[in-house]
Amino acid sequence: MITMMTPQRYLWLSTLLGLGFFAIPIRWAGRWTVPFDVVVKTLRNGLTDTVSIYCAGLIIVGAVASVLASSKSSTQTWLKPFRASTTLTILRSIGAILAVVFVLELGPQSLHNKAIGGTIWDVLVLSVGVIIPLGAVALNLFISYGALEFIGTLMRPIMRPLFRLPGRAAVDDLTSWLGSYSVGLYLTRKLVDQGRYTRREAFIIVTGFSTVSIGFVGVVCDTLDLLHLFPVVFLTYFVVVYLLAALQCRVWPTNSIPNDAVTTHDPEVSIQGSLIQAATNAALSRAAMGRPMRTVAVEGFVDGLVLAATILGTILSVGTGALLIAEYTAVFDIAGQPLVPVISALGIPNAELVAPATIAGITEMYIPALLVQDAQIPARFFIAVLSISQLIFFSSVGPMMLDMFKDLPIRMIDLLVIFVFRTILLIPILAGLTHVLVWIGIL
Repeated sequence: MITMMTPQRYLWLSTLLGLGFFAIPIRWAGRWTVPFDVVVKTLRNGLTDTVSIYCAGLIIVGAVASVLASSKSSTQTWLKPFRASTTLTILRSIGAILAVVFVLELGPQSLHNKAIGGTIWDVLVLSVGVIIPLGAVALNLFISYGALEFIGTLMRPIMRPLFRLPGRAAVDDLTSWLGSYSVGLYLTRKLVDQGRYTRREAFIIVTGFSTVSIGFVGVVCDTLDLLHLFPVVFLTYFVVVYLLAALQCRVWPTNSIPNDAVTTHDPEVSIQGSLIQAATNAALSRAAMGRPMRTVAVEGFVDGLVLAATILGTILSVGTGALLIAEYTAVFDIAGQPLVPVISALGIPNAELVAPATIAGITEMYIPALLVQDAQIPARFFIAVLSISQLIFFSSVGPMMLDMFKDLPIRMIDLLVIFVFRTILLIPILAGLTHVLVWIGIL
């Protein structure tokens, strides 16, 4: 019963269980990481066959449910979360077919190589399929007992003037940095449904703060032999992400999104007294209304399973297509040619390798790193930061945004414009920072 614990204990316990899952550093397999990363990798790598069958099952259920939900005669309440446009229903259905293909290793072997199947299925789909339900449990506990209100109130003086967001948006950002962009997107979707973000606020968060995790930054650095420069790469990434977010929230298409709520709006309350006292009061008020933790945890897990079932098929179908284009066509080599003289003029070495890599990130953020492994250190640093700062890519996060936030609305044209906008700004900014780091002897 909720009366068995005081609001203060609920607040601290939920914060420990929720945020601690993503943020408490632990030593594992010879490196520092967080419990969330350990659990995800243990499940994905130790039970690969089981996780593959589980993910394929979710995708097939999501596709079948979407087809049933699209029927005009459908009145089943449980099908409501699967209702989607014709395009998304088709993509989920294609995803179901591809899931069978990947699990049973059907079709041409070229589909199952490291660049295609090894990336889209073994890394992305299996990771997201585990991450979302687990992350949903931890986040549900975290936001249900006052931690969201506490951090949100403290961060309001920063988030509102800089990014035109309520303070609670800092929590969405934190979950992406520490956990995964997919967990951050889940949290944003949940808060939108609770009326705690307007459409425009959610759009800003989703397109400007769905960052790759600290762990993945390490993967990119390792791929490019830059692990010795990890602090420099991450600090540069951190700075440019917030700089671009402050700019992006003030221009089209962001400023064209309606600033009303999808549901009844639950705005931030005015601050009375000191900031710390206001944050504490808001947190305890929320904690006093909390439900039993077991109920909240189970609800989060079910939400995560449903969300995974709706988006994994879209990720698989769109992502496979994007990777096939990147691997087996010259589209990005051709598209990158006009950028070669630009990159060269900015003084970045290996312009012929770097230019296509700046465009290829729209398919999958990891591909640019693979394209410049043989480049000089300044070029590798430039692409390492650029690829993880573009944020929009269509092997995973793009389909997730289109599927999860179609009611904001987020459209394909919006994502393409934002990718171009961020890339145009990142190229000169990162070129300048690269030269400074070379000048002071770090690169």
